[in-house]
Amino acid sequence: MTRILTIGVYGFTAETFLDTLATAGVTLLLDLRQRRGVRGPDYSWANSLRLQSALAATDIGYRHIRNLAPTTELRQLQYREDDRRGVGKRNRVALAPEYTERYTREILTPFDLDALVAGLPTDASVALFCVERDAGACHRSLVAARLRTDLGMAITNLHPVSAMTREP
Repeated sequence: MTRILTIGVYGFTAETFLDTLATAGVTLLLDLRQRRGVRGPDYSWANSLRLQSALAATDIGYRHIRNLAPTTELRQLQYREDDRRGVGKRNRVALAPEYTERYTREILTPFDLDALVAGLPTDASVALFCVERDAGACHRSLVAARLRTDLGMAITNLHPVSAMTREP
């Protein structure tokens, strides 16, 4: 059975990111970002072409799943909530309730997760990828939760400092 993991960019270096994926046995990275770049020199390694090159060098596949990316409008909604709460995107720990509701209704529910899972390699570890450090601060947690509740898949969140935490 396919194992599902989640991982973000923040808190990793290119080396620790790739090491974490390798240690977890990840064979395919599913990029759930709309804009596949990250601002700032510390995370330029996560810009799409550089990331794909680094993954290929470590025999990890890459697939962009644009239809699971939040729209610009939804991202702006979350940024406004971050501003209201006085947190930056890199420090966010939770998603805005309206963002969660709209992302679920507008993007996740219409998306065919069964078809996505059917197209994944079997007996493999696949990572859902975006930028936020904590899965709960990112739409990838909503995708993971749906995979867990609808398809009974176990989810493991990968973090920069701790090796792994598994959600029931």
